[in-house]
Amino acid sequence: MSSSVHSIGLGQKTEACIRIETCYYLSFSFANTNDLGSFDNGKYGMKLSVVLRNECIVADAQFSSKAEALQAVARAAKKSHILDNISEQEILDGLERREALGSTGFGKGIAIPHCRLKSVSDFVVGVITVPTGVDFKALDKEKVKLIVFIVAPEAESNKHIRILSAISQTLLSPGAVDEVLAQKTPEGICESFLRHAVPDISTKEEPGKNLLLVFVQEEDLFRDVLQLLAGVLGSSLVVVDAENAGAYLAKIPLFAEFWTDKPSRFSKVIIAVVDKALINETIRRIESITGDLNKTEGVMVTVQAISYSAGSISAQL
Repeated sequence: MSSSVHSIGLGQKTEACIRIETCYYLSFSFANTNDLGSFDNGKYGMKLSVVLRNECIVADAQFSSKAEALQAVARAAKKSHILDNISEQEILDGLERREALGSTGFGKGIAIPHCRLKSVSDFVVGVITVPTGVDFKALDKEKVKLIVFIVAPEAESNKHIRILSAISQTLLSPGAVDEVLAQKTPEGICESFLRHAVPDISTKEEPGKNLLLVFVQEEDLFRDVLQLLAGVLGSSLVVVDAENAGAYLAKIPLFAEFWTDKPSRFSKVIIAVVDKALINETIRRIESITGDLNKTEGVMVTVQAISYSAGSISAQL
């Protein structure tokens, strides 16, 4: 399916052209609060402190390779009684299958290896600090010094994404990584990590939903904003490949002189259905990454009221 939406202004900064061809979906919805498993009893609240297992925290580790690091992750995860019926090798196999899809070392010295296994009944999250660093084949080619891992139930992909997003946001908190790496004991690592943990989010205010569109022309900002929005509970996300309108207008003789510069090669649109009560907080969090949106180029946010919304989108790929 291919569909286009054009919005063209006199200034180049407001131009946008969406070509809907490739979409990636995330969705978070629960029938009732009892479906939250390891999460708290709030409608949409969650606590990393519940799934972070103290026995799975390792301080000051040293690894000579990514393979050795993954073995240590499997060994640390196995210390949780939740994984009593899973062998260390099964955990390692799951981690390696995920890494085969692409490194979970997403940059800035951080890796979040994770996997889903059939026989796992609850989430196991652990932390390993590697002060000297290890080559984890990270996206930015830098050595990884902080490893936060997740072993999840196979059927809980939506909750898995929520936890993954919450961890990502925790580690993006200013000073969080340095503080965690400075700790010399598992207890200190746990305390520092949870100090920066994403707070609970509640949606018990006024009903209603809004459509949030975030146009992003910077790849690094896109990743950070997407991770943030994935952690805003009660929302459905879709990522749309886009192209700047200038790429098309430059080919039209009437407009060619106005679009002489080479158009940006990266352009994505994040579309989210967000509870109205969360909109202000969502925009505040976006600005914590982008800065004041009124003074930022390469990112544009719009919000529209929705008169009707029904159904949900599966996060399962």
